[in-house]
Amino acid sequence: MRTVYAYVLVSLDGFHAAPDGGLDWFTTDDELERYSAAQGDAIDTIVMGRRTFELMASYWPTPEAYRDDPVVAGFMNDLPKVVPSRTLSAHPWGPTEFVADDVVGRLRALKEQPGKDVAVFGSSTLVASLLPTGVLDELRVVVQPVVLGAGRRFLDGAGGTTLERLSVRAFPAGSTLLTFRPVPAAG
Repeated sequence: MRTVYAYVLVSLDGFHAAPDGGLDWFTTDDELERYSAAQGDAIDTIVMGRRTFELMASYWPTPEAYRDDPVVAGFMNDLPKVVPSRTLSAHPWGPTEFVADDVVGRLRALKEQPGKDVAVFGSSTLVASLLPTGVLDELRVVVQPVVLGAGRRFLDGAGGTTLERLSVRAFPAGSTLLTFRPVPAAG
């Protein structure tokens, strides 16, 4: 069975995006860049919420993205994407499947198919909705050494999910990767 994991960067005070939706506050270093790029070898499907999809679609297919990070641009552009959305049904950034209903069912079906892992990138609202369903096998959170003070709060609405810490990894520029496994509810 394939692993479905979420990979999200958050500020130290728990925000996934700045008040204007901007993501230019992320810090990085060569080691974190290598970690992020290596994910492309372990996955064959990307899942993103609509807002994240539109943001990524505005950058990754550009010549600038290929100049800045050809490895990540390659897998972001080439791998199939699944986008839960009730407002989008088509987009030129492909290959993309839009799912209007039963997102959890679609992800469970993906888990049963042969293949590599499935990554949910960003998409804090989507991750919050998926976390209590049991469809996520891992939550990988890169805590950035920055305080935003406001913005889109990470995991709003997830409620009632217990997590087991699997690992902690520090990066030279101050980011820390926390990897968790959701613990199924007793009963």
